[in-house]
Amino acid sequence: MSFIQVDKDSDFPLQNLPYGVFSTKEEPRHRLGVAIGDQILDLSVIKHLFNGPALAKHQHVFDQPTLNAFMGLGRPAWSEARAFLQKLLSAGEPTLRDNTELRRRLHLPVGYHGRASSVVVSGTPIRRPVGQTKPDNGPGNKFGEPIPISRAQEHIFGMVLMNDWSARDIQKWEYVPLGPFLSKSLGTTISPWVVTMEALMPFVLPNPVQDPKPLPYLQDKEPYTFDINLFVAIKGEGMSSPATICRSNFKHMYWTMKQQLAHHSINGCNLRPGDLLASGTISGPEPESFGSMLELSWNGTKEIPLGSGQSRKFLQDGDEVILTGYCQGNGFRVGFGQCSGKILPALSNP
Repeated sequence: MSFIQVDKDSDFPLQNLPYGVFSTKEEPRHRLGVAIGDQILDLSVIKHLFNGPALAKHQHVFDQPTLNAFMGLGRPAWSEARAFLQKLLSAGEPTLRDNTELRRRLHLPVGYHGRASSVVVSGTPIRRPVGQTKPDNGPGNKFGEPIPISRAQEHIFGMVLMNDWSARDIQKWEYVPLGPFLSKSLGTTISPWVVTMEALMPFVLPNPVQDPKPLPYLQDKEPYTFDINLFVAIKGEGMSSPATICRSNFKHMYWTMKQQLAHHSINGCNLRPGDLLASGTISGPEPESFGSMLELSWNGTKEIPLGSGQSRKFLQDGDEVILTGYCQGNGFRVGFGQCSGKILPALSNP
């Protein structure tokens, strides 16, 4: 239990402690923080307290504007930081609890996270893209060195929710012969807090049975899929509350994250700290667990009811899409917060 009051339904209890980059109006500099309840602990202020064997000589990583340097230290540093932070924020530890000056550095959560040019934090509106449509008539590995699956876990820092937006009308026209281009580059929304793999490990499940048997470089007996409840909701203009259209679970993934990373690097493609890899659409066996509008609407042939007389086959301008997810523990949950974005109209004269 933490000395910080945390609601039982909060995504960010002491068992979670996800990392993020944040700023405030009073101090607009981007810096690292850890979420606890509805507050943020500013790691740049307490960096001098990280005195363990893996972090004592690397305290500067907590004074950076991105997580990349910290991620680059590897699993021993990640584990040491998590153990220290759980102790620091626990009810019986006076270091932070009884230090009024340090306690002032617990902020209300104003999140910011930046990666590639069109990866945006939850809540950022997404402009409907303009492009060609089909006519109505018709820690990183060295370059060249793969990451073996037995060591893949050492390279996976944590997870976020992701909405990789797709413009299906443009995609239908351009995906032949090479695949999506403008239909997929319009924007990617991620949740602002990175939930560490250590926080998720209590919810690990056996890997799915895979038939046919994967090639040797993809074979892995260690469990590495997770019981993460996932939800997608839409809030259209004029709606008082969002309507949930999808209930799924990360355990429905066929390929584990370790397998995906091993496959990504088998040709020697080098990964770097901070690289963002997506799992792909997570769809379960039941219709309500389908993970995309294309599947939920059966390729636009079926209306998806939203209530209040509204329905959708595909997204409309003004629609806000909200992804949430959490692991349910005994009296607590380890969650990701929201991953949301609102569709803006396309520009008329690009």
